[in-house]
Amino acid sequence: MSLKTRRALSGTGLLCALALLATACGGSSDTSSAPKNMSEKDIDAALEKGGTITVWAWEPTLRSVAADFRKKYPKVKVELVNPGTSNDAYTALSNAVSAGKGVPDVAQIEYFALGQYTLGKSLTDLSPFGAGDLADKYTPGPWNAVASEQGVHGLPMDSGPMALFYNKKVFDKHGIEVPTTWDEYVEAGRKLHKADPDVYIANDTGDAGMTSSMLWQAGSRLFKADGSDITVDFSEQTTAAYTETWQKLISEDLVAPITGWTDEWYQGLGDGTIATLVSAAWMPANFASGVKGASGDWRVAPLPQWTAGGRASAENGGSSLVLPEAGRNEALAYAFVRYANAGEGVQTRLAEGAFPATRAELESEDFRNTEFEYFGGQQANKIFAESAAMVPDDWNYLPYQAYANSVFNDTAGQAYVSGTTLAEGLRNWEKAIVKYGTEQGFSVNK
Repeated sequence: MSLKTRRALSGTGLLCALALLATACGGSSDTSSAPKNMSEKDIDAALEKGGTITVWAWEPTLRSVAADFRKKYPKVKVELVNPGTSNDAYTALSNAVSAGKGVPDVAQIEYFALGQYTLGKSLTDLSPFGAGDLADKYTPGPWNAVASEQGVHGLPMDSGPMALFYNKKVFDKHGIEVPTTWDEYVEAGRKLHKADPDVYIANDTGDAGMTSSMLWQAGSRLFKADGSDITVDFSEQTTAAYTETWQKLISEDLVAPITGWTDEWYQGLGDGTIATLVSAAWMPANFASGVKGASGDWRVAPLPQWTAGGRASAENGGSSLVLPEAGRNEALAYAFVRYANAGEGVQTRLAEGAFPATRAELESEDFRNTEFEYFGGQQANKIFAESAAMVPDDWNYLPYQAYANSVFNDTAGQAYVSGTTLAEGLRNWEKAIVKYGTEQGFSVNK
C-alpha cells in the first residue's frame, strides 16, 4: 500500500500511529503543501519587519540563544516554551498538530523521533530555504539524521559521539590497562570483578538507545526506511559481534544490575563500584554535577573497537530544531533555527556546555584544547571530536522508533532478568517491531 493511499484510508489515525505518544487525536493533520522558495532577501525582510515566534524546546542553553537573538533582532519576539522533555514534548506536539491549533513555529525533536513526523508530513522541508547548502557544516551522523531524499527536515542542534569514560583511580589500583577492543573490555571486566567482587566494569539493565548505538558501531544496520516501506534486519550476521561479546558480560555477572540515572547509579560512579561508562560527549556536565566527589578520578578514552585497529564510532542522543508544517512565520522561524544551530548561537551554546554538531567547532583548536578539570585536566574534546568524525553516516531509525524503544525491555531486555539470551531477546524485539509496523500499514520486509 502506498503512503498516499494509506493516508487517504486512515486519515488522522496514521498520524496518531506515527506520533505514538499522543494522548488524543483530532482533525486532519495534513497541512502540507508544495515547498516554496525562501530567499535570503525574504528572510532579511522578515527580520526587519519583526513579529513573534514560539519555540518549544527543553534544551537549557536555548534560553541564552533566544536572548541573544532578540538583542540582534529587536523587532522579533521569541517565546520560548518548555513542553517537557522527550516523550512529554512529543505528546504535546502531536496533540497540537492533530488539533490543528497551538502548533509552535519551532520545535526540538530528537533524531530518533524525526521519522514519525516526516512521514506524517508534519514538518516543513527546509530545502527551499537553502538548508541543503549547510550540509558541509555538520558531521555525518547528525546531518544524516535530518536530511534524506525527501528533504531537509531540521537542522542539527547537537550530537552525541560516543567514548569510554573510565575510573582511572580504580584501573590503576588493580593494574588494568584501558581497553582498545571490546574483547579487551570483557577481559578488563573479569580482572576487576575478580580483584574486587564489588566492582563492575559497567552497569547495564538493558537500554534501547545504548544497544542501538553499539550495533551501529559494530556495523549492524537494523533498519532501512523508504517512505512506508521498511526493511528490518536483525540477522545473526548483523548482530553477532555485539550479542556474543555483551552476552559474556551478562552471563558472567560483570555488569552491575543498576539502572542509569538513578541514585544508585550516581553512587556507583562516585565510589568506583561502576568502573566505566560507555556514553556520549554530552556526559561530562552530568559527571561534574552528579558525581562531584569523584572529580579527578575519571578520564575519557576512545570507544573500544570490535576489531583491533578499527575506526568506527556511533552516536547516542542528539536533537534537531524543526519547523512544524502547521506553524506560522516560517521566515522568522528558519532565521532563528539557523542562528541557533549554524550561526552565532552555536558559540553561545558551547559556552554553556553543549556539544556541537558543527565541523568548524569540532575542528577548532580552542575547542579541542579545552581542559576538563573534572578529568584531571584532560583535553577530552579531542577524543569526542575524533569520535564524531568516525561515525558512519548510513544509520537509519524507524519512522516509529519511539514505539520500538518502548517495547525493548519487554523483549531484548529480558536477557538481563531471565534465561533468555541477548540474541534471542533481539529476535523477539525484531518480531515486535515487524508486527507493529505491519499492523500500522507499513510494508515491512525482513
